[in-house]
Amino acid sequence: MGELSNLARPQGTAVADNQQYLTFSLGEEMFAVGIQRVREIIEYGNVTTVPMMPRFVKGVINLRGSVVPVIDLSARFGRGVGAIHRRTCIVIIEIEHDGAQQELGVVVDSVSEVLDIPATEIEPAPAFGARIRADFISGMGKVGGRFVILLNVDKVLAVEEMAMLTELAEKGGDRE
Repeated sequence: MGELSNLARPQGTAVADNQQYLTFSLGEEMFAVGIQRVREIIEYGNVTTVPMMPRFVKGVINLRGSVVPVIDLSARFGRGVGAIHRRTCIVIIEIEHDGAQQELGVVVDSVSEVLDIPATEIEPAPAFGARIRADFISGMGKVGGRFVILLNVDKVLAVEEMAMLTELAEKGGDRE
């Protein structure tokens, strides 16, 4: 597994009303996560599947001696399992779970760039009504005349919710 990029954590370098986001694509849509949560980007490979997991859990990787779960973000969003292409990569993201930091990998179609998005160019998450979940979205960034969906990684990668979905898969609910 070759390392594509090792992202340094900016320490006090960001302008107060600009935030940096790593942008990536899933299908035709552009998404972004705050750069402070991104640890690194690696090329896709050497994922060990784990039996009886829901379809959005690709498996685990060995990242410098640590076992890191890998989540298929396309499947997590209910779009079906994402196809693996030449530009497919795994973004290692750090989340907080039970007061401890945990690393998770998310599979994306391709990584685009790190963007500074001014707070004035970020709209609140849209309200879709009670039937459609919008809690995964922290906002909509306007970049170059189009929207970038800013993800709330704590909701997208909520360990408790994914564990509950894993239990459902074990009962036959969401396996392939």
